[in-house]
Amino acid sequence: MAVCTGLIVANIYYCQPLIVLISKGFGVPESKAGQVAFFTQAGYALGLLFFVPLGDKMERKSQIVWMTAGAVVCLSFAALSPNLLCLEIASLLIGATSVIPQLILPLAAYLASPARTGKVIGTIMSGLLVGILLSRTLSGLIGAWLGWRGMFWVAAGLSFILLLTMRKAFPRSVPAFSGSYASLMRSLGTLVREQPVLREAASINALGFATFGMFWTTMVLHLAGPPFHFKSDLIGLFGLAAAAGALAAPLVGGAADKRNPRIAIGYGLGLLFVSFIIFYICDTSVVGLVVGIVLLDLAMQGIHVSNQSRVYALLPGARNRLNTVYMTVSFTGTSLGSFIGLSVWEWAGWKGVCVTGMVLASLAFVVFSVTSRKMKPSLTNY
Repeated sequence: MAVCTGLIVANIYYCQPLIVLISKGFGVPESKAGQVAFFTQAGYALGLLFFVPLGDKMERKSQIVWMTAGAVVCLSFAALSPNLLCLEIASLLIGATSVIPQLILPLAAYLASPARTGKVIGTIMSGLLVGILLSRTLSGLIGAWLGWRGMFWVAAGLSFILLLTMRKAFPRSVPAFSGSYASLMRSLGTLVREQPVLREAASINALGFATFGMFWTTMVLHLAGPPFHFKSDLIGLFGLAAAAGALAAPLVGGAADKRNPRIAIGYGLGLLFVSFIIFYICDTSVVGLVVGIVLLDLAMQGIHVSNQSRVYALLPGARNRLNTVYMTVSFTGTSLGSFIGLSVWEWAGWKGVCVTGMVLASLAFVVFSVTSRKMKPSLTNY
């Protein structure tokens, strides 16, 4: 499950190191080509909202297989795109059909015992985080070798292999919700109203993910320009720095099973702020950027894995819908972060992006500080 999660989630990040290549291929400004990343993440947010809740109503394995088949088709469409508009449409669909990790995570939580839920989530998250981070390395290398279209063809092939693997290996589940799709979607609003932990976790995560999306989208532009002038293969290698820290995710999840996960969230927010200070000070230093990337990744693990453990513990029968609210808000933050980052980049360059990252991290800490430390979730059944 961890391997499949990592390889599928990579679909929404392959485009980031390819922005410069896409810009040259279509003859458009880099900032305009960078909107491909925004559309991919926006599509992911839409998929989270409309497809992930079905995991409480449908048999999860079947849904995972059909969604993966859709991803194969959309990735092939991207590889064949004749212009930027078609690529943006394909990117939106790639994001929407690549929500499989958010179906696998509730399935894993469903299979795990309550005492091990955090550790299991952490293990799956380690695969997801490694996939996110190494996707940039793989994309950069293949982009430099085969071009940006070649990367999308490789992604389509990998997704097809995963489809066959998951169809054979994944266990089946029993749906917990028997109502209509309309009542399923209405229950999302009820969960938001009655679960303060869900609201807090989603808000903090959205701000954290905004800094994450903003950094990785604009870092490509920063490294492609002066004084670095790196090509896509070298830019992709920066994902290796962050991938090393992803192995800590199971440790964070295990700690969440034993201690108050808010502790890890607080430390994560502090590291997030520090990482952007380092990016600001060491803007022309490769070593400084690598150190900042490691801290940024550790921060996001502490925040995300701990928040997700809290959310899954609320109502076991509504895990897909809880995950829908949590991750839709989170990835809306990612897509907005990419959009904000590109806008700030045009206006104030790398320094402006770093300052904006500090502001977003500070806002997340304000939310963390003003919310109650002891929240009692509603016991209503959905």
